[in-house]
Amino acid sequence: MALAAEHQPLLAAAHGGDTGALQQLLKITQPDIRRYAQRHCLLSDVDDDVQEALLIVSRKLTSLRVLAAFSGWALRLVQRECRRMARVTLRYDPYDEERLEQWLVVRDEAQLRVELAHALESLPAHYREVMLLRDLEEMTIEEIAVRTQLTRANVKSRLHRARTLAREYLLPP
Repeated sequence: MALAAEHQPLLAAAHGGDTGALQQLLKITQPDIRRYAQRHCLLSDVDDDVQEALLIVSRKLTSLRVLAAFSGWALRLVQRECRRMARVTLRYDPYDEERLEQWLVVRDEAQLRVELAHALESLPAHYREVMLLRDLEEMTIEEIAVRTQLTRANVKSRLHRARTLAREYLLPP
């Protein structure tokens, strides 16, 4: 959902508090937010997720520090809303975000770095390699596949498993 260059002044005006510009911005971004929600949310929750995400955008847009990050920020809002609604609907939270937030609050940056380093060290080498290439070197899945001589599917699988294991290490069940 990249906001066209022609809409950048509209975004800036909405960010500055112009309610008319905000209404126009919401109207322009709603189809993209809906498409994203249709692909990533429970079908029964799409309308609610879209409305909640748009409401959050309207309330918090002025707090966005970098306007160029608007598209990614808006999609993350939809993603979070999808997860929240799924937790309510299914009574299941695979990410346990509340526990993660509590865990983060009681640690300073130095503690977080040490614990993350220990979590990375605990991973099998083939998982650690993929995770470091993706998250620290910011390589694409395709670049990692070429470097490690794995298929894209294998890279994705290893990355998912590495992140799951690291999360389990940092937040044991």
